[in-house]
Amino acid sequence: MGDQQQLEELLPFLSPSSRPDVRATAVQYLLGVTASKNSAEFFLKNKVFIEKILSLTEDTQESIAKDSYLCLINLTGDGRFCKVLLEDYDPVPKFVQTVVDPESEFSDSACMILSNVTREESGAERVLDSLVKGDVGLAKVVEVFCQEGYNKKEKQLHYIGPMLSNLTQLSEARQFVLDHDRCVIQRLLPFTQYQGSVIRRGGIVGALKNCCFETVHHEWLLSDDVDILPFLMLPLAGPEEFAEDEMEKLPDELQYLGEDKQREEEPNIRQMLLETLLQLCATKHGRKTLRDKHVYYILRELDNWETQPALKEAAQNVIHVLISDEPEDVDNLNEVQIPVGVQKQLEQPQGEEQQ
Repeated sequence: MGDQQQLEELLPFLSPSSRPDVRATAVQYLLGVTASKNSAEFFLKNKVFIEKILSLTEDTQESIAKDSYLCLINLTGDGRFCKVLLEDYDPVPKFVQTVVDPESEFSDSACMILSNVTREESGAERVLDSLVKGDVGLAKVVEVFCQEGYNKKEKQLHYIGPMLSNLTQLSEARQFVLDHDRCVIQRLLPFTQYQGSVIRRGGIVGALKNCCFETVHHEWLLSDDVDILPFLMLPLAGPEEFAEDEMEKLPDELQYLGEDKQREEEPNIRQMLLETLLQLCATKHGRKTLRDKHVYYILRELDNWETQPALKEAAQNVIHVLISDEPEDVDNLNEVQIPVGVQKQLEQPQGEEQQ
């Protein structure tokens, strides 16, 4: 952490009227400070620096604007800083506009900041409110996310994924994604297997997991209109060969996958996929569909392959629900006594871990 006096001496050099080379050096020094542990505390006590950093994201010198964005990415790793940033400065419309600007050099940085500030529910509420009331709606953000090569400066916009995951902590965002007429969820499903970015992949799996807490939509999600199951199961399937009678019972998309088929490599994403399947097991229709599609075979092989105890347990939780006998009148597992390990995963949606 930099010396406070040294930092205060920087202030005049952070002004747009200072010489560009001096301003660039001052911002670089500030960037180093933001990367240190507990740096957010200093900035929360010296808010004038927050104002300076925000104004310098508009600097005519690209390197200065870039470093200012990086300062904000570092600082929004702290939830307390996010709260103050959103409440006192309301930068969300600017960042959203930057994300959807196809000519912006800073779209990825703005995505990362929005991903960070939406991790906690209060931040997600603020960003969603801004999207609902502003010029750029959630529909536009999804459209930008799904359009390959949208940004002309080759910014990838992967962090829209975790942002969508975080926004779907909120019922209003889940209802938007699950709107039967909008086809939003159908556009997001292919990204469960997007090999170009673990960030994008994980963000969408997190969003799907959160949406599956809306049990009233399970029947639609599992129907041919959406057909969510193969998109959840394919990343969990490996190259194992099945006996012919088992193979024929699997959905077409899960048959004959070949010896080069690889499972999702990221443990956190495997965990979320299994939790999503478990959530689909909350309803009687969901359990019946998963049984009828014989997803047990894929989960059995996953359980044999998996080496991480927590993930083996997660797979076994789903298997336990699928192979257990159940009373005829049980419709929603959220309303009955089930094993503690399973119950924990049938609780409320939540945001992604801090980026």
